[in-house]
Amino acid sequence: MMTFKRALIATAFFLTVIYYLTRPSPRADTFVAPASDFNGQELLVDSRRPSTTATTQQDASQAGRLGRTGGNKLGVPGQRPIMDAKMSLYDKLAYQYPYDVETKFPAYIWQTWKYTPANGEFTFREQEATWTDQHPGFIHEVITDTVAVHLLRLLYASVPEVLEAYETLPLPVLKADFFRYLILLARGGIYTDIDTYAIRSALEWIPESVPRNAIGLVIGIEADPDRPDWKDWYSRRIQFCQWTIQAKPGHPVLREIVSHITLETLRRKRLGLLETTDKNVVEFTGPAVWTDIIFDYFNDARFFDMTNSKGPIDWRNFTGMDMPKRVGDVIILPITSFSPGVQQMGAKEYDDPMAFVKHDFEGTWKPEELRHIGEQKEDEKEKEKNSEKGKKR
Repeated sequence: MMTFKRALIATAFFLTVIYYLTRPSPRADTFVAPASDFNGQELLVDSRRPSTTATTQQDASQAGRLGRTGGNKLGVPGQRPIMDAKMSLYDKLAYQYPYDVETKFPAYIWQTWKYTPANGEFTFREQEATWTDQHPGFIHEVITDTVAVHLLRLLYASVPEVLEAYETLPLPVLKADFFRYLILLARGGIYTDIDTYAIRSALEWIPESVPRNAIGLVIGIEADPDRPDWKDWYSRRIQFCQWTIQAKPGHPVLREIVSHITLETLRRKRLGLLETTDKNVVEFTGPAVWTDIIFDYFNDARFFDMTNSKGPIDWRNFTGMDMPKRVGDVIILPITSFSPGVQQMGAKEYDDPMAFVKHDFEGTWKPEELRHIGEQKEDEKEKEKNSEKGKKR
């Protein structure tokens, strides 16, 4: 018969065993992960483990569910009080949503639209259904504008300047751009525009030869305009697309772009420069700044060991590529992956093995004059040619 003393000793032993089996192993804040495709650079990955604490709150209810239950289920961090008010915005975001490259990609698909699929006015059922069909077991959410506001208030309650910037943006296109970065920074997963079709599962996006616990961001090339007049069509010689992005929460690229847009928005607000009639206002949230920040990351000594670097990574490293490339913890997909069937810039057709996402390029949340920009410019050039021919007759 077990005495009280023996029972006490046995209990203490089992509690000790459970503690050592369940506690996280101690880890350094950073580690070196050599994984370069260019210039011999090595990645320094911020690998502090995320908190498993999640936040808790019809629109507000959905936001609360996404901010609370999803976060716990996927082990994604929730709100933590900022301990030092003097921290920079970048450091606040790093503290609130730390990055761990070794975690799994969260099984989330995020989309935004004016209506949910349950609404009779929702007109993207075919596109939306492809993402659900290709990703069984994923949490797939179409977020309305109203829900987005409530959700961000939950996720960024400890960083009020981010909320101020989001609510200050004067155009829906700007908020749509900003939301995708904000939700991926806080929750991770896949963001994709509502007018996209999933051709293949995201499980196929990363090459089998690359360990998934070494990758934290998957992006694709939107444009590779190898033509003299490329500046008439695109903002950058190589432009990374932001209508489809896969990320792990806290990735430094997302941290940087959220910080940049927040500070730039508040600066423009102070100076009275946030004019809704200024088309250039789109530039500071869209693919141009997204591309710039990705290239900045590839060349940032905080994350890459530049000792053996032979020069900066720039558009020349990606032009003409037709297979995925890896730079540190980022996979870059060729133009065919997210822009198949565009019949230019080397993009192949929808049945190509590297074709993952079809984009309708509707941009229906944009002002009418900003949709199908390339087509508009082509039409304008055709009219100019016809006009010149008419004058010569």
